[in-house]
Amino acid sequence: MRILKFGGTSVGSPESIQKVIAVVKERAQQEKVAVVVSALGGITNKLLLAGQLASQKDTAYTAIFEEIKDTHLTYTKALTKSEETFTEIQRLMNDLEALLQGIFLINELSLKTIDKLTSFGERTSSIMITGAFLAQDILAQHKDTRDLIITDASHTKAMVYMEQTYTAIQDYFKDRKATITILPGFIARSEAGETSTLGRGGSDYTAAILAAALQVDALEIWTDVSGMYSANPTLVKQAQPISQISYHEAMELSHFGAKVLYPPTIAPVMQENIPLYIKNTFDPEAAGTCISNQVNGKNNPIKGISHINDIALLTLEGAGMIGISGTSKRLFETLSVRAINVILITQASSEHSICLGISQEDAQQAKEAIENTFAYEISKHQIDPVLIEKDLAIIALVGEKMKSHQGISGKMFSTLGKNNVNIRAIAQGASEKNISAVIASKDVGKALNSLHERFFEDQSQQLNLFIMGVGNVGGRLLAQIKQQQDYLLEHLKLNLRVIGISNSRTMLFQEEGIDLATWQSQLAAGEKADMVRFRESVQNLNIRNSVFVDITANEDVAMTYAHYLRNSIAVVACNKIACASAMGNYSLLKRLSKKYNAPFLFETNVGAGLPIIDTLKNLMASGDRITKIQAVLSGSLNFVFNNFESGDSFHDVVQQAKTEGYTEPDPRIDLSGVDVARKILILAREAGLELELKDIVNTPFLTKKNLESTDVPHFFETLKEDASHFEALVSEASAQGRRLKYVAQLENNLASVGLQSVGSESPFYNLEGKDNIVLFYTERYPDQPLIIKGAGAGGDVTASGLFSDIIRLRQAP
Repeated sequence: MRILKFGGTSVGSPESIQKVIAVVKERAQQEKVAVVVSALGGITNKLLLAGQLASQKDTAYTAIFEEIKDTHLTYTKALTKSEETFTEIQRLMNDLEALLQGIFLINELSLKTIDKLTSFGERTSSIMITGAFLAQDILAQHKDTRDLIITDASHTKAMVYMEQTYTAIQDYFKDRKATITILPGFIARSEAGETSTLGRGGSDYTAAILAAALQVDALEIWTDVSGMYSANPTLVKQAQPISQISYHEAMELSHFGAKVLYPPTIAPVMQENIPLYIKNTFDPEAAGTCISNQVNGKNNPIKGISHINDIALLTLEGAGMIGISGTSKRLFETLSVRAINVILITQASSEHSICLGISQEDAQQAKEAIENTFAYEISKHQIDPVLIEKDLAIIALVGEKMKSHQGISGKMFSTLGKNNVNIRAIAQGASEKNISAVIASKDVGKALNSLHERFFEDQSQQLNLFIMGVGNVGGRLLAQIKQQQDYLLEHLKLNLRVIGISNSRTMLFQEEGIDLATWQSQLAAGEKADMVRFRESVQNLNIRNSVFVDITANEDVAMTYAHYLRNSIAVVACNKIACASAMGNYSLLKRLSKKYNAPFLFETNVGAGLPIIDTLKNLMASGDRITKIQAVLSGSLNFVFNNFESGDSFHDVVQQAKTEGYTEPDPRIDLSGVDVARKILILAREAGLELELKDIVNTPFLTKKNLESTDVPHFFETLKEDASHFEALVSEASAQGRRLKYVAQLENNLASVGLQSVGSESPFYNLEGKDNIVLFYTERYPDQPLIIKGAGAGGDVTASGLFSDIIRLRQAP
């Protein structure tokens, strides 16, 4: 014999009930089956709502009742033409209406009445579904489980008297010849003969009790998902179905919020070693999950990650608890008397404090009860008043094999820490079947996804990018990401998603990732750009492994980095302003990066895509010391002076450099030497020096009129007006067989930038196009410097440098 249980979603429409009939019919061809059914989807909630309204003298309950009645009568007509079934459903609806009228008249809704009220859902659905079987000439017999399951009088969550119940079930089924028996779940009867219920989700429990009493071959729980999952699939899109899981693992997962199974269901079948299958009514061929005594954790000791929302943390602490026996007993007795369930417990080894995780709705009642119990100690200041923290959740890693694998806890907590998920309390039993942590409710999605990625996704990692500045360089970065997405996923196990983008006009956010084939049109239709709202959106989305990418030259944007880092959001920047700002701000960003484990990468600040900063860091980390740096660090200035010859228009050459994207949007930043000064300052700081931008000696080659220009168009006009000045510079160098290069230098803790005329012996002499070159003289490279040379400007190479920084963010497994 086999027990099949169908939940509310499985009987949520006439069409789905037909699927139930097909499943049962197929099973019944092989063996006898008992079918336990829940109320129609949503009906139990409507019954409770109608009862609450009626008890409050609110006549709106009648409209809710009419919805309930109409649903049942409509379903019945769709499923069967039987007058007998229709009459029985109508009778039940009349009884329900009378009960609601009584509640309305006496203005009272006791727990006993709630049980009577909610029983109508299962009583009605089971009769209706029995009629639907008979309408298809499938012999099925209805049995009211109130005749079989006997409980105490603890209404709404009654305790089952197992010995009496098992005897009643066995006696009933002993001589039954019916192949199919339909029973309502959830409901039972107290010894006094009153209707009782087994708690929300109790239909699962009903089925388990029947299975254990009858020693059946298997129990099948049919629902709307294909088994238990490694995490809640509505929150974790990558959640995987679990094919096999042990009783203890399933019990832990269901206790910690896996709603596919009512927690008490496991105990009866586990005691009798009956396998339990979770199956999908809407995909009956799917394998589902088998729950048995088999433990399989060879490949992954973690079977699942679960969570419970709406948790409050209560803390009882004080010096008066230390060494005093009976404190815990008094505390838990206080809660037990008031039927307050304790979900999680932690206690300091000093016995100075006890923390309890309970349902948030019970928090105030628990606080008052505990403070009443310990009133004397509180009055004597031996124990502090109870502290309540709300808006919390519990997340739990579950797996019976965790105890034989080292480092599970470390991986769990480090993963949460890297994503700025603060842990308020921890609980781990000696059996190590689960590791639980209390966190803020707002962090649940991020925590679940981070942990799932760490333990289930083949060491792949997802980075979620928020890019500000999608102009020339930003657009090319998006193109490069689109081109390489599949490669990165296959070869580096790196899943790059662009979640938010912004230009100066509009911004766009898509939590599931922006389609990089159509981002331009989507952004054009986006909301108005706002730097503050962009930052708030990044924070409010609260996605794991978030990365803010700054591809602007905006000072206000650069000043937001600290905010991102404090929220454990990595920052990748080609904007040089932050790293060249006041030394205090630069140092703050470095400290925040370390404190909040949020990388701060800015390779493109110097040399676009060239590995200049990375090389410098590696030299320093290996114990080498910089003695001198000589460099041409402006691809734009090198382009300008490589293309500027005697007789040419300096204005036209600069205009060409701007048009081709080699200069900043404001070319004055490049030509004034400010850009190069920032770059040598950044290198000096990375080499360990504490310098400010004002400390860099900047010898300008522009005229006073150029430097005092009011805007970019005016600047270009002044270049025309002072053409003779630039002609004289290039003519003088050419006459001496020399070339003009804009050189940065750092030596003896002094840094300078300026235009130099270099001869053929200089390594800068043959520097072509937009190339940069850096010469690192160190204690290990005293005579022949370590040289880095290559393209130092341009949209593609700068985007490539940013891309490299983003890839560096992938954390080692």
